[in-house]
Amino acid sequence: MADRTAPFAAFEWQIAWAYLKARKREGGVSVMSVISLVGVSLAVFALIATLAVRSGFRAEFVATILGANAHATVYSQGVQDEFGFVDRSIKDYDALVEQILAVPGVTRAAPLVKAQVMASSDTANAGVQVFGERLEDVRTIPLIVEPEQALGDLDRFDEGVAIGSGLARSLGLALGDVITLISPDGVQTAFGTSPRVNAYEIVYIFQVGRYDIDSTRVYMPLAEAQDFFNHEDTVTELEIFVEDPEKVIQTGGDIAVAAGFPHFVWTWQEASGSFLRALKMEDNIMFIILSILVMVATLNIVSGLIMLVKNKGRDIGILRTMGLSEGSILRIFFICGASIGVAGTVIGVVTGCLFAIYIDPIFNAVNWMLGGDAWDPSVRYLSALPAKLEWGDVFSAMALSLGLSFTITYFPARRAARLNPVEALRYE
Repeated sequence: MADRTAPFAAFEWQIAWAYLKARKREGGVSVMSVISLVGVSLAVFALIATLAVRSGFRAEFVATILGANAHATVYSQGVQDEFGFVDRSIKDYDALVEQILAVPGVTRAAPLVKAQVMASSDTANAGVQVFGERLEDVRTIPLIVEPEQALGDLDRFDEGVAIGSGLARSLGLALGDVITLISPDGVQTAFGTSPRVNAYEIVYIFQVGRYDIDSTRVYMPLAEAQDFFNHEDTVTELEIFVEDPEKVIQTGGDIAVAAGFPHFVWTWQEASGSFLRALKMEDNIMFIILSILVMVATLNIVSGLIMLVKNKGRDIGILRTMGLSEGSILRIFFICGASIGVAGTVIGVVTGCLFAIYIDPIFNAVNWMLGGDAWDPSVRYLSALPAKLEWGDVFSAMALSLGLSFTITYFPARRAARLNPVEALRYE
């Protein structure tokens, strides 16, 4: 009869459940089961929450970089004139833009005058980056057109400048105020180069959510930037957007061919390569560390199951003499351990997913309790703690926890199955 018993029969589940809920004085280990359950749940929760924040950091980093910056940039290697001066400006940029737009995968190409200057108000000064672009090109920058917050009218861009919200705060400026820009490359005089100083009305204030952009960037009409920086009919570079930014290096080769000599292409992945590699290394290290945490948590199941086998030695002997096979005994104790692992995994997955989904209100509450010191955008370059729940990460956490739970549960369950019923009942 025992040999014909179907695996994981109803009576096996009933016996396993009775052992799990039994009190200590009845030979059960309910307290140890609860501890094991909580340990697995916390470990899985920590793993999913960390993976979500990790994915969020990379997604936020890529989104802010690609939303307000070029996927690729075309520069000039420079041409040396007869006086030894190297001119790196790009001429005939409109024709070059048309050539690059013909490259498959390129969605945007815009001429740009880019420079660093000093910005000042009546109360403060700050170093800024000026981006001189046409209004129609600025409208194609996702995070500038649709930022987190915006003040003013972008349609008035040709009448003034657009600045980041962080820069506006540091200079004490508001919409409609005047910002003064000071460039060291000014007018050539008999006494040397005189700095160029111009004042512009602030017509648009944006907040994209990245500190280094919001606090340093100024957008200026291209024609005004060419005049201000002595570029006349040239630009310093071309901004390129592509369909798939993750494959921009492959597309960059075609762009370089289209641009021709003496131009070269610099992609966002090349510019941020060290940061991306650091993120990848951190991902791998954090996954290994948290995997060890899950393994330690599942080891509690083993200790609890060993205690259960020891306490239930008499029951095992009786069940064996009643005709239960070694397989049935193994499955009963396997169910005991695996049930804790499954329940802990489910609880950990649910709480971890909820944490990732509602991370903003949770972190705002923590930040408020700590007096607002838990997150400094000036250090981390992000205005909020990001989290992105990816089902691949959730599946990895579930697979790791269940795999460890099932694997380590087998060994004490096997020991229970091989227990000699004569030895178990000798002193009863």
